[in-house]
Amino acid sequence: MAAAAAAAGPRREDSSPQWTPPPREPVGAAAGLGDCEDAPVRPLGKPRGICSRAYFLVLMVFVHLYLGNVLALLLFVHYSNGDESSDPGPQRRTQSPGPAPTLAPLTRLEGIKVGHERKVQLVADRDHFIRTLSLKPLLFEVPGFLSDEECRLIIHLAQMKGLQRSQILPTEEYEEAMGTMQISQLDLFQLLDQNHDGHLQLREVLAQTRLGNGRWMTPENIQEMYSAIKADPDGDGVLSLQEFSDMDLRDFHKYMRSHKAESSELVRNSYHTWLYQGEGAHHVMRAIRQRVLRLTRLSPEIVELSEPLQVVRYGEGGHYHAHVDSGPVYPETICSHTKLVANESVPFETSCRYMTVLFYLNNVTGGGETVFPVADNRTYDEMSLIQDDIDLRDTRRHCDKGNLRVKPRQGTAVFWYNYLPDGQGWVGDVDDYSLHGGCLVTRGTKWIANNWINVDPSRARQALFQQEMARLAREGGADSQPEWALDRAYRNARVEL
Repeated sequence: MAAAAAAAGPRREDSSPQWTPPPREPVGAAAGLGDCEDAPVRPLGKPRGICSRAYFLVLMVFVHLYLGNVLALLLFVHYSNGDESSDPGPQRRTQSPGPAPTLAPLTRLEGIKVGHERKVQLVADRDHFIRTLSLKPLLFEVPGFLSDEECRLIIHLAQMKGLQRSQILPTEEYEEAMGTMQISQLDLFQLLDQNHDGHLQLREVLAQTRLGNGRWMTPENIQEMYSAIKADPDGDGVLSLQEFSDMDLRDFHKYMRSHKAESSELVRNSYHTWLYQGEGAHHVMRAIRQRVLRLTRLSPEIVELSEPLQVVRYGEGGHYHAHVDSGPVYPETICSHTKLVANESVPFETSCRYMTVLFYLNNVTGGGETVFPVADNRTYDEMSLIQDDIDLRDTRRHCDKGNLRVKPRQGTAVFWYNYLPDGQGWVGDVDDYSLHGGCLVTRGTKWIANNWINVDPSRARQALFQQEMARLAREGGADSQPEWALDRAYRNARVEL
């Protein structure tokens, strides 16, 4: 599985409304083919999404601030166990009334085959080459996207602004969620029991490792917890329904509260900050955004109204366990970037990141690769990510077992699509194959930056959002922009989904 990893090249981890559309330079395109054998793949059985609706509910039950909406949760359990054909799907959500322009189809580059190269002109004085790294997910690399001077400047600007510890699940939110959770143990057992055999295997519990207080759970952690709260009398690591029902969930919560996670035990161990790229930003920040615009071939409105540049530092021992950058597109969710113009009431919000463009800002002395554990697998099954105590999502222990690893090289960009197409030129379901993580940094420091391109799976809602932001840009100066506009929303951000 790791045979093709070393040769794959780079690999990845994770406002003003007043803007003038940047000039779109003509993009030269000449295709050249590069030979590259497909990476070996492993069949993983029946497909099952890492953002399955049952998984999504359990995650939200434990960590979301809208957990007081018990009715929505009970209805969601009903939907999860009921007829999937009744799911209205992301394209049939109720839309806000009001005229909105029709948006053109989203651009999506063709991968052709692994190793395929095409020439593009992203800057005036040189050519770049886009190389296909995988087809599932659709993943590319662009060597030399940034100059060494640009990389050093981004790091310098981030240090001047100051970085804060990255946090997946803040403890205070976890505590609040625990106090408001109202779901029966039977319902919880049925949601965790993904193969419906009436027993909870370790891998079924491990599949929910983003629960708790931000700690990454291992088989050893789970068995230690079972022993402490006397949940597994026979010590076989498997809980029957009776054993689960006999367990007092308050003991579980108490155990999690009493065990503060070390930085090495967190889902993510890094520091980050956000750099503004809109009008008035440093000219290099503006130039990089315009280069991304030419690379992705998306509309200026979509790129300019996306998140600011996130800069991340991983020290020695830093990591980010495997995850997907974008949330699920169920009717019960709404996108963070369009929520305040949608005029809808839904219980959960999530990040809607159509594309990830990741930049490596330095060469890493040891480790720090970006791993795509199931890239180009023939099939995908969430439960098959954990086999024989080997968790392919664990980037501290098992990065070498992932299908594709991208080595950090200063100035290289890698980019991929987090969603599948819907067949109508817009966003479909989350691409489970986009699962990725940042391998353990064994020596030195790793610096990266992320440009996320935000698109709402609801075409009408994205159009309404762009229309509203254009109106704000026409009607007033910088003082008129709302606090939630563009990078203002990320000024004190600590949570990335």
